[in-house]
Amino acid sequence: MMSLYEFALSGNCHKVRLMLSLLGLDYRSIAVNGGQRQHKSPAFIAMNPFGQVPVLTDGTVTIRDSQAILVYLAKHYGKGYWLPDQADRLANVIAWLATAANEVAQGPNRLRLHYQFGRPVNLDEAEQITANLLHIMQIRLEQHDWLADDQASIADIAVYPYIALAPDGKVDLVSYPAILVWMRKIQALPGYVSMPGMWIAQQP
Repeated sequence: MMSLYEFALSGNCHKVRLMLSLLGLDYRSIAVNGGQRQHKSPAFIAMNPFGQVPVLTDGTVTIRDSQAILVYLAKHYGKGYWLPDQADRLANVIAWLATAANEVAQGPNRLRLHYQFGRPVNLDEAEQITANLLHIMQIRLEQHDWLADDQASIADIAVYPYIALAPDGKVDLVSYPAILVWMRKIQALPGYVSMPGMWIAQQP
């Protein structure tokens, strides 16, 4: 059985939980005690030298980084649905995975870390990154159902958690109706799971 080493309130961990659930895969959740810095212990560093969650183990395979884990799960278990093989479609997905690791992490994620967990951040920078990100997403989703492809992909799963958690960072999503529609589509996927703090995109 697969094991997921995680923090309960991490959006990066949630995207892996969500993908596992959407794929109907059994796994064991192993809570890592951040207060005791278990993620910096020698045993954990042996799995991920960066000392970060999530980490997924699947038999003899160990994968670090939430985006990389999504790629592994989609490629190994997704039956070609969540990660396309066609070069241009695959490139579009990878571009949004990069967005999740950069703009999403530096924008809405940082705002949430500040307002919910007291992390010092450059608020002006995080707010500007967030506003630009949401503007780009809104334009894309006004014209397309999904971020990267003509069907749901791991790009959507990678970006979704910290957008759904954006209100924790004092970000109002009401001004982005296409994003709210996209969120409803994700929340309607069979196997969808939520986490505390996530915006529930109700029907208008």
